[in-house]
Formats: sequence, C-alpha cells, structure tokens
Amino acid sequence: MASSDAFTNEERLESAKVALTGGGAAGLIGTLFLLLHRIDAVGLNAALAMAMKGFGAQTFWISSAIAALSGTLFGLTYRYALRQDTNSQLKGGVVLAFGLVRGLALVDVASALYQRLWPFLTAIGESLLLFAVVAALIDWGFSQGWLKRFAG
Repeated sequence: MASSDAFTNEERLESAKVALTGGGAAGLIGTLFLLLHRIDAVGLNAALAMAMKGFGAQTFWISSAIAALSGTLFGLTYRYALRQDTNSQLKGGVVLAFGLVRGLALVDVASALYQRLWPFLTAIGESLLLFAVVAALIDWGFSQGWLKRFAG
C-alpha cells in the first residue's frame, strides 16, 4: 500500500493531466459515435438539428458529458492500475472492464434480445473502442513524456 507521501502535489497534477486527457478524448469519441448513430437514423441535417435544440439536444449533450466523465475516471484508473507496469494483459483488462460496464449499461435488454443481440454487440464494441483509443492516447502521452505514470 502506498504511503500518503506518494500523493504529492506533482502526482496530483499528473493525475489531473491524465484525467483531462482521458475525459477530453472520450468526450470527443463519444460525441462522434452519437452523431454517427443519428446520421445513420435520420440523415446529416436532421442529426445536426437534433443536436442543437430541444430534448434531442439535451440527451445528446448529456450523453457526451457522460462519455467524458467515463473517460476521466478511466484515465485515472488506468494511470494508477499500471503504475510502472507495461503488462499488456493488465492494460487490456482495464479497457475491457470499463468497456463492458459502459457498454452493457447503455443497452435496453428487451430491445437487444428482440434485435438478436446487435445492440449488445454494438454498445460493447463502441465502448471497447472508445476506451482502447483513450488508453492508446494516454500511453502515447506517457511515451512522449507529456504524461507521467504514477510513481507510488
């Protein structure tokens, strides 16, 4: 167990940087997924209109904010789970855990069963992709020295 000395102001700043990176990336990716779903359903012009006014806009932007919050929490968890470890199974496990929890939470079970499980597969696939991209971005930030792993 890490002592409280491991949580210095420098470590807190690094955690904030990773959290902002994860949240920003997940928010953008989540927004793109939402927009693509709406474009597929109603076309580009209607999708853009729905994202700008009324109840559709509220749900769109709240869903985007939830993706950003998920990415923020993922980034923090990823940083602390990995520490100095480069174990690909640990990295994949964190992505899988977040992807499954977020993906399954998005699915209406009755609808998914009626539609032969495609909503499950789509939601989980998108969530896994979202967190895999965020993990890759954070790893790239680590390799560039812009972000730092937890040293505790």
